[in-house]
Order: sequence, then C-alpha cells, then structure tokens
Amino acid sequence: MNFQQLRSVREAVRCGFNLTEAAQALHTSQPGVSRQIRELEDELGIALFARAGKRLTGLTAPGDHLLPIIERVLLESHNLRQAGQEFLAQEQGLLSIAATHSQARYALPMAVQEFRGRFPNVQLHLRQGSPKQIAQMLLDGEADVGIATEALGDYPQLVALPSFRWTHSLIAPPGHPLLDGSLTIERLAAYPLVTYDSGFTGRTRIDQAFAEAGLKPDLAITAMDADVIKTYVELGMGVGIVAGIAFEAERDTQLRAVDAGHLFGINLTKLAVRRGVYLRTFVYAFIEAFAPTLTRAAVEEALGSEAAEEESQPLPEEALAQLLAHAPGAGSAPSAQH
Repeated sequence: MNFQQLRSVREAVRCGFNLTEAAQALHTSQPGVSRQIRELEDELGIALFARAGKRLTGLTAPGDHLLPIIERVLLESHNLRQAGQEFLAQEQGLLSIAATHSQARYALPMAVQEFRGRFPNVQLHLRQGSPKQIAQMLLDGEADVGIATEALGDYPQLVALPSFRWTHSLIAPPGHPLLDGSLTIERLAAYPLVTYDSGFTGRTRIDQAFAEAGLKPDLAITAMDADVIKTYVELGMGVGIVAGIAFEAERDTQLRAVDAGHLFGINLTKLAVRRGVYLRTFVYAFIEAFAPTLTRAAVEEALGSEAAEEESQPLPEEALAQLLAHAPGAGSAPSAQH
C-alpha cells in the first residue's frame, strides 16, 4: 500500500471516474492509474469501484465507506509535510488565497501589503473565482485561505469564520432622482438595475428584499465585477447596487453613492480554511492581517471546536502508520498540493 495508490483512487473519484482525466491530474498514464487502483484493491481484498468492462462507473459500498479514510490519510500526509517545512523555513513558502473579485480588489490590498512587509520571502498567489469555485479550491487543496460572502458556510468540510460586516450602496450619476429623498425598494424598482450575478457579493439579499416587497427588479445587466457594474452605470445603462467598499469617491468621480443597508441588510464576509489542514505560522499572520479579530488563538479555538465534532470518526492510526512507512520523499509531493 502506498500514497500513489491512494491518490489514484481520490483523483478517479474527483474526475467523475474518468481515468484519462485522473491520469492527467496525476501527471501519469491511464494504464498506470488503473494498475495502482487494482493493486490497492488486491491488497485490501475488496473492489473499491464498480465497473462496466474496463470503465469505472462508480464506487462500491466498501469504496464509499473507505473513501473518507483515504482522503484523511492523504490530508495527514500533507499536514506532516507542512509541519516539516514550518521548521525548515519559518518565513518562506507559498500562500494561496482564493477570493471573489470584490474581495481581491477592495478588501484584500491593505492586508496583502501588511503581510508582504512582514513576510517578504513568502510567495503570495491570489486566485479569483465564484464563492463555489473558492470552496472547491479549498477542498481540493489548491488554496490555503478562501474569502467570500456567499457559500463558504455551506460546506461541512470547511471552517468558515466571520471577518467583517458590510452593506450595499446604490450608485448613480450625479443628479439622479434616487440620490435625493428616502431610498425605498419601490422607488428602486422603477429603474433598470446593474448589479452582481446570482451567488456573488450579497446578491441573495438583494433578491430577497425585492421578493419580500412583492416586486420584480428590472435587471438590465449583471456582472461578477464591481468595476464592470460601475462602468455601465456611468454609461447610463441603469442604477447600480454594489458592495459599499467598492465605491471610492476619489476615483469614482462620475458617480455618487447612497447607503442601501436599510433595504438589503448587513452582509457578512467569511474567511474559510479546510478542516483538519495544518496551517503554517504565516497563514495565521495573514488571517489576522485581514481580520484583526481572527487572532491565532481565536482561529485555533474555532478549529479545535470543529475538530471536537469529528472525534467520533478519528483517523485510523494503524492505517496511517502503515502508509507513512511507505511515504515518498520530499521531492514527490502529492498532486493538487503545494
């Protein structure tokens, strides 16, 4: 039994049982992946996958039961490697942050600047995507930290921590009627709107507010990017609804903003990490730079309370010990890990 066999099983499942795609992810050949899976099945004495000829069609009942154990063993091997690197290079390495465009553009810059000043030898990798894509990056080990308003709290494999609160703002060209007087959902519904795509930056609350008022918004344009929204509002395509932090008076000179928190409520941006992953010192430092209330002690407490819920399903120590006896050298890190 070895790690390559376990990685072959994991990637086969991640790739929808397509061995060609699994081989590409593992940088090996399709027959090699098939052989690794067969050898593991022979050693365990059970079939992990159901088959139609040579094609995998799904997991068997034993395979479905053992997959979480395989994933935990691979995660612990990654943690072991990370812990070793922590002592070899206290302030060097790679920090991968996944965030929505709004977070990367408006919420992250000050934290990134502070972090780079403190850890100049840590390579910072910023990745952007939808909240669901960010969650998947965390689950796949492609990101250390994820930041978004939507979705992150929906995944039990992630620990999502509240970072900061914010409200939406109405933006419009100077002199627009909505900028004067009381802003109501009824007045807003009379104009074409330019706002976020579904699933981005508090859009759920916007939809909910209109639905509760029994109104249907006139959505002229939707986009993932607040800068795109502002551009089309400047062109007169409608009034915009953006995150309050996305309006910068010194830059957005062709627009004016009115707080719309009373219409759409308070939104909560969350910072998430994968449950059970070993976090290096500089990861804790970045988290605190982004959200000062999330000190290392606070994060470790949250991770500890989450871990306590998993005590009924501990990592099998005998299986881990056996696998570590065959662990690859430092030069052959698992795929999908940094």
